[in-house]
Amino acid sequence: MTASSISGERPSHDVPPGGGGRLPYLQDVPLDQARARFDEALRGAGALAPGPTLSVPLEAAVGRVTAAAVWARTSNPHYHAAAMDGVAVAAETTRGASPTSPLRLGLGRDSVWIDTGDAMPSGMDAVVMLEDLHEVGDGSVEILAAVAPWQHVRPLGEDIVATELVLPAGHTLRPVDVAAAAAAGHASLEIRRPPRVAVLPTGSELVPPGAEAGPGEIVDSNSLMLAATAREWGAEAERLPPIPDDFARLRAAVDAALDCADIVVINAGSSAGAEDFTARVIAEHGEVLVHGVAIRPGHPVVLGVARGRAVVGIPGYPVSAALAMELFVAPLIDAMLGRRRGRRPTLEAVVPRAVVSPMGDDEFVRVKIGRVGERTIAAPLARGAGMITSMVRADGVIRIPRMSEGLAAGSSVDVDLLTDPDAVDHTAVLIGSHDPALDLLANEVHRRFAPAAVASTNVGSQGGLVALRRNNAHAAGCHLIDPVTGAYNVADVQRILPGRDVVLVTFAHRQQGLMVAPGNPKRVHGVDDLMREDVVFVNRQRGSGTRMLLDYELQRRGLAGAAIGGYDRELYTHVAVAADVAAGGADAGLGVLAAARALELDFIPLLEERYDLVIPREHYESPVLRPVLEVLRDPAFARQVEAMGGYDTSRMGQIAAELPESPTRESLP
Repeated sequence: MTASSISGERPSHDVPPGGGGRLPYLQDVPLDQARARFDEALRGAGALAPGPTLSVPLEAAVGRVTAAAVWARTSNPHYHAAAMDGVAVAAETTRGASPTSPLRLGLGRDSVWIDTGDAMPSGMDAVVMLEDLHEVGDGSVEILAAVAPWQHVRPLGEDIVATELVLPAGHTLRPVDVAAAAAAGHASLEIRRPPRVAVLPTGSELVPPGAEAGPGEIVDSNSLMLAATAREWGAEAERLPPIPDDFARLRAAVDAALDCADIVVINAGSSAGAEDFTARVIAEHGEVLVHGVAIRPGHPVVLGVARGRAVVGIPGYPVSAALAMELFVAPLIDAMLGRRRGRRPTLEAVVPRAVVSPMGDDEFVRVKIGRVGERTIAAPLARGAGMITSMVRADGVIRIPRMSEGLAAGSSVDVDLLTDPDAVDHTAVLIGSHDPALDLLANEVHRRFAPAAVASTNVGSQGGLVALRRNNAHAAGCHLIDPVTGAYNVADVQRILPGRDVVLVTFAHRQQGLMVAPGNPKRVHGVDDLMREDVVFVNRQRGSGTRMLLDYELQRRGLAGAAIGGYDRELYTHVAVAADVAAGGADAGLGVLAAARALELDFIPLLEERYDLVIPREHYESPVLRPVLEVLRDPAFARQVEAMGGYDTSRMGQIAAELPESPTRESLP
């Protein structure tokens, strides 16, 4: 056994010609160790010392970080000030005054008219409010209520006393902070110069945002995200022009970036491909400290130092890039600003289904969060490193430790929140069968009833019913056909949720059929054609209603699924199946018309089915589902769904069944 295998590191590979020696390649350096190695080298190079200070006017200071403590130059208020409109008095002269026994004080001698904010006259220490007096008309006023000393008066220094601390060093300035600084006598503040971050996208395949990307081309969305993220953290960030996969040009671009930036972020080219030059370029300018961190996603991270600057090579997949940016670049920005940020708020939750994770890597999984009864549910989102939408939809992130094989269903986890903790109580958790219109539902619920939201997770119809049994969801999308009766959902609900008091609410009747490439080049016209050797099929996962529908049709025809090419290849949504057909991965897949239309595929209708939301009675009557049901029962929303194609919404929002069935309940057909 080699030393590298003992340490868990993968063996080094030779650098391409001209690379100047050997480089550590794709190691499995644990996250904490990688960060410590990076931090030590940068501190030794002086790269993490807080930057120089700048003096900025208060109107330009919001979002900047204080370079030193801010001390009050003046008190606020800097005089004894009236806090009410009325008359200023010496409090002792009002003793005994009441509505039934008013006291009369002369104006100008014993009392003085005063407005809020006026300086208190000498010898007077209280204000009688207008509501507690009236002018007599003979140069005096009647006082209807006694006042205590300093009542309705803001004494000098009530808010701020000269020389006291107003703001600490390393504080990110908010609008209220600059107001406090102004009240304390400041017109400008000393702040840390924001660190300069150069974001350098690489890849010959990149095209600018807005351009039409052809096959093999990718829109340069990462550099937008990375630069904006750096700015959000308080840095100045510049997106440099993309560099094609050319070593000499990348070396020159990095050389120029090192002249003007404190941190250089090279996006893509950090892995092991023939045109992945990041590690080699960093080595030519300085030292590669780490190439490969035991995290998922984002393993092929490169950490280096060059000319006293931090250089970070991060993967090209967007989720990997965002995670690497947060783990390795955010701490650099904070150090250079002299700022220490606290952790995000966290909460404890349970995962509704098992999450498998390979040992050896710390895995970061994005989740949607909602509260079901007394429990908080963290439903994992799609985990692909290229899934930008998982970042958009995420409410939080959970970390699976590197020596764990994953999480069992029902495991307790700590969630780092990306959203307002209060939003959790307004989120309806839907776990079950996928339908493209669920995204439309989520949009309408949030648009009309924010902060209400919908968190939808696709695990198939049976998986959704199991989630309800475990109290992990408010509702489950379901379209399970009974092979004996041909009826939908009731039999499976009774089997998986025996005795549970539930309501089946119709979402829609929808067309299921075969999605095929435009023009139907394989001339697929029905289920029987899937048996042909020249037809490749892509299936849905076990437990999904669509998979069970296919099996039902095969059984009805006396056909065997094993005879279908691609029967064992499984995807989790209608849209994923449509995308696979559109990309040429399969000739046909079973799904709904809306998914076929979205990907501009031809569609061979097979049958119409009923898609329900299965809702336990306690959730059906709860406030968290009220916005969902209101949207479902709105004819305007029904028209939006029908416009997607393949939906009959005539019974949308109606009760299809109530279980257990009772003679006192009337179920709509």
